[in-house]
Amino acid sequence: MTQVGVAGARGRMGQEVCRAVEADADLELVAQIDEGDDVQALVDAGCDVVVDFTVAAAARETLPVLAANGIHAVVGTSGLSEDDHASLGEAFTTSNCLVAPNFAIGAVLMTRFAEIAAPFFETAEIVEYHHNAKVDAPSGTATHTAERMAAAKADWADDPTEIEVFDGARGGEGPAGIRVHAVRMKGVVANQEVLLGTTGQTLTIRHDTVDRTSFMPGVVLACKRIADHPGLTIGLDSYLGL
Repeated sequence: MTQVGVAGARGRMGQEVCRAVEADADLELVAQIDEGDDVQALVDAGCDVVVDFTVAAAARETLPVLAANGIHAVVGTSGLSEDDHASLGEAFTTSNCLVAPNFAIGAVLMTRFAEIAAPFFETAEIVEYHHNAKVDAPSGTATHTAERMAAAKADWADDPTEIEVFDGARGGEGPAGIRVHAVRMKGVVANQEVLLGTTGQTLTIRHDTVDRTSFMPGVVLACKRIADHPGLTIGLDSYLGL
């Protein structure tokens, strides 16, 4: 049985992770900490894997300790940079680390579908919607989607906008010039749509999260499969065979 610890256990996502782990017959919840708690508790509990749903600053303190003690890390924390990823890749040599922008399997598929569609269209924009307590924008999922689309197609049509009445009305310019728009609103959990257009047609790829439980099958799957994915992995794709 896999021994699991949770960092950020008192947050809403952390609470869901604890419930999901306790409900799975192959996993055992052995430790829970929150921001400000001693990371050593995860080591002392004998965790095989730790799920981290804190914030970037806290994760930067927790993850090196896990790596140094040979503990796998499943990370859903937003705001980690490319420099953070590079550091994690260097640190996790005797255990493995998964950093996933989104654990909802439908959202992972949405990003993959957008990547597949990208070469066949001339324009693309991403609109993401999150609850009004989210502190970063755009979301990790939107950023990851834009990066994957830009890698699939680097040459997009130029933005024709000459006059922007309100600053930021055209959203943020992401990789390859793909525009990304972030909405923060009460009543929303996490939604995203990718809009693609070419001559005489448009394609919309949308995923809606209506409850945080949608992320849990992906988290549980990651806890079970992380031992088979050496080093640092970005995104849940390879765990799903995509």
